[in-house]
Amino acid sequence: MAKKNKNNENVKLDPFVEWAHRFGRITLSVFIVYMLLVPIITCLVYKCFPDVSTMVPGLITILIIMVPTGIAEVGGYTPILGSSSYLTFATGNLMNLKMPCVINAQKLAKVEQGTPEGDAIALIATAVSSIVTIIIMAVGLLLIVPLQPLMNNEYVATAANYIMPALFGCMALSLFGKGSGKTYVKNRLLSVALPALLVSVLTIVGIANAGMASWLMLVMIPLSILCARILWKKGIVKVVPVEEDKKA
Repeated sequence: MAKKNKNNENVKLDPFVEWAHRFGRITLSVFIVYMLLVPIITCLVYKCFPDVSTMVPGLITILIIMVPTGIAEVGGYTPILGSSSYLTFATGNLMNLKMPCVINAQKLAKVEQGTPEGDAIALIATAVSSIVTIIIMAVGLLLIVPLQPLMNNEYVATAANYIMPALFGCMALSLFGKGSGKTYVKNRLLSVALPALLVSVLTIVGIANAGMASWLMLVMIPLSILCARILWKKGIVKVVPVEEDKKA
């Protein structure tokens, strides 16, 4: 597959990236068809189609939440996930499983995001995460009754409350490092300073809440990109070789 750059010159994609995107599009299309066919066939067999007047209000409510969330997640996570986006969006658990796995795998493998190597590592990390999740869920279903007394223990319940903060904390810490590649973006956190300030103010004054997260992402992601471009044009945010920065 060849794409044209600004000079109308054909640019050959890496063979692995080309294969991964082609295979991802095919498998995700099949997944979507199967996902839609299951409820349709079930309703046809058992003749239990829901009433349209009852279904539409609930559908609109879900779409209001999920459409902006889907757009924001695709725009925000795809640059990191690369071709593993197809598997990630099909299996879910982006923020609490897939993103931490991908980011840590790329860091341990010392590859940069947006490169064929980083793309391959992201795909492996996503696949392994999905397989492990399926195995754990299968084991959990088999042991759900024997483990019920343990899961109801107050100490286990208290520890479970810290799982999500721990995952997000690991992702937040990675933002303050210089990554594992040959270059890194200097002063990159300045790009999100204004969006973070706006969200904080809106939350404090009571305008924003957890239910508005998807809508805020739709606004704040473009704002972050705009801030990054302005700061890059001014030379405040720039790509710096790691070795050069160490010498300085």
